[in-house]
Amino acid sequence: MGEIIHEELYRQLVERCNDAIIYSDREGIIRLWNKGAEQMLGFTADEALGRSLDIFIPENQRARHWEGYFRVMETGSTRYATELLAAPATCKDGTRISTEFSMTIIRDAAGAVAGTAAVMRDVTARWQKEKALRSRVAELEKESGGR
Repeated sequence: MGEIIHEELYRQLVERCNDAIIYSDREGIIRLWNKGAEQMLGFTADEALGRSLDIFIPENQRARHWEGYFRVMETGSTRYATELLAAPATCKDGTRISTEFSMTIIRDAAGAVAGTAAVMRDVTARWQKEKALRSRVAELEKESGGR
């Protein structure tokens, strides 16, 4: 594949992916917001670009988020490059959803940390089903006397 074809492939992968793909710089300012992020969180790219990640981080999670975020910016490493992180998110309309995402560190040409990219998925429906199943199992165990 030629260079232009690769660039077009990457562009289409990001633009057409159903998962949210979000890139933020060292300060946590959103620099890339794909269609998947628009659909999941309700903010258009025009509304999100240039704003803080706080637009979708629940207020009660922000201190913890920023502590971890700036540690990643300082160290240049994160365990969430290989593990999924589960975290709530707040949509534009105020709805809270459950998400899972992985992160990758983005470096500039000199190798310095430039920011992070996250690939996020809304797992709210799955979490609700799992919660209902756990509740039903607990009911059945109670009815059977824990046998």
